[in-house]
Amino acid sequence: MTQPLLCPTCKSNRMRFTVIEQTPRYIRLDPQSGEVVAEFHQDQLDMFHQPYKGEHYMIQCGICGTTEPEERFVKMAQHMQTQRSK
Repeated sequence: MTQPLLCPTCKSNRMRFTVIEQTPRYIRLDPQSGEVVAEFHQDQLDMFHQPYKGEHYMIQCGICGTTEPEERFVKMAQHMQTQRSK
């Protein structure tokens, strides 16, 4: 995360952001009670339990609250930079 960011929604925030780390927990629940009966690491999953394939972290705008993958904020900053240079 060493590139400029710009909120794709409010289009004004370039400074205030929240980095939300997404750490998956792999669990098995009791179907009747809903209690956790087992917790696993990613390398312990059986063939029926899909590993998490989402973003490792998301970015939230500190002004309007929009939460998106970092790439959306980076692309918006790049787009505005090319618009200014024309």
